[in-house]
Amino acid sequence: MNRQPSAAQRQRHEFRIAYPTHGALRLLSFALAITLTVLVLAYPKDIASSVSDVRHGVLALLMWGIAAGFVHGVGFVPRLPLWRIVFHPVTGWLTMAAGIAWLLAHQ
Repeated sequence: MNRQPSAAQRQRHEFRIAYPTHGALRLLSFALAITLTVLVLAYPKDIASSVSDVRHGVLALLMWGIAAGFVHGVGFVPRLPLWRIVFHPVTGWLTMAAGIAWLLAHQ
């Protein structure tokens, strides 16, 4: 007979990554994501002066941070460790801050 491991046995073997669920942190993530989304859409010239001069690295960094902000801000908690790292709020905050810092430094 092929028995499945119990929930307790599965939990012992899973790699757990802490994921903040406090309401104020979710609000911060959501507010940052909305603000950056509006800024990217309202001021595209800060990212690209022309169609041929798109800063893909900066845009990808900002979009990753914005996505992580929305994921955390709406209350979604990824189960798989890889997605917890990719969409972790700290990862999102750092990528959003790095993208903003790069844009401000290269204006």
